[in-house]
Amino acid sequence: MNRAPTARGAGIAALLAVLALLLVLVPAGRAAGADGPFVRLDRTEAGKGGTVTVSGTEWAPRTLLMLLVCGQNMIGGTNACANADGRAVTTGADGSFSKEIPVAEPPKPCPCVVHVATVTGEPEAVDTAFRVAGHPVAALPPPEGDARLGVLGARLEGSSGLLTWFGAPPRRRLVVTVGNLGSAPARDPVFRVGTSHGVLSPSWEKQTWRGSIAAGGRARLALDVDLPAGAYGDYLVSLKYDGRVLVEEPWDVGRPWGVALFWILLGVVIPVGLFRAGMAVVDRVRPCASG
Repeated sequence: MNRAPTARGAGIAALLAVLALLLVLVPAGRAAGADGPFVRLDRTEAGKGGTVTVSGTEWAPRTLLMLLVCGQNMIGGTNACANADGRAVTTGADGSFSKEIPVAEPPKPCPCVVHVATVTGEPEAVDTAFRVAGHPVAALPPPEGDARLGVLGARLEGSSGLLTWFGAPPRRRLVVTVGNLGSAPARDPVFRVGTSHGVLSPSWEKQTWRGSIAAGGRARLALDVDLPAGAYGDYLVSLKYDGRVLVEEPWDVGRPWGVALFWILLGVVIPVGLFRAGMAVVDRVRPCASG
């Protein structure tokens, strides 16, 4: 009797089990590309009476935007902008747009920016450096007052993939809408995202949001939340700013049952494969021994 084909099949099954283990040990990579809306200018400098073409991608589809030339890096909000010469544009179905706007001298000196902000939908804003030729340049004024951020809404986004079922690190995004309740803009605010399990203290990770939130303004932030490989159970995701906890969101992480299945296969398939391979060797050797 020849058991070699059966032994070969068992060996292939054992190899697949080892490959599954390798997938567990290699964490899933992050998706490439920048997050959030993006703005590009066709030139970095132009004088009064000229034009600049503003293009953008990754904005919400079918959203009305306002485009303005602003001085003093838009400190103080739209009071620093040439509002009468602003232009509106609606993004396409893919979230992109392109619009030519006139270059006007803002009421405040440079450093200047082209300010793009949503009028409808979720609040989003991007400021891109731009020089208005011939316009005065002055040092930025010292900040007045303090920025004070509060959370207007929060949720966890994302789902677990196949690799997470096999023990890969669970990942989510904490999406929050924050409002600046203070009297000064919040520039490049630094947040701390914490995760805690049971009675253990949170593990904090510093994350910087690049942008400016004007006094009285709002912004939508998306911050990454990662757990260690093989994590499961009830977790709590916290967001802290300026020493204050702004929000806490529960996260129920499913058990990685694929790991248990792997060890079951490892404990059953490999011994069976070795046994059948041994029996095949015995079958081949036995006639020689009897002769």
